[in-house]
Amino acid sequence: MIEQKLEYLHQNPVKAGFVEEPEHWYYSSARDYAGQKGRLEVVWLV
Repeated sequence: MIEQKLEYLHQNPVKAGFVEEPEHWYYSSARDYAGQKGRLEVVWLV
């Protein structure tokens, strides 16, 4: 269920037409999941 919610959040800027890929949105944690540096530090929960 967490993955479903993350996917929803990451796709919002794409669906709104702001970017073509979720990791292109500077304020998205999708950048961290794509191996890029995001604006904020992401704490991974295992």
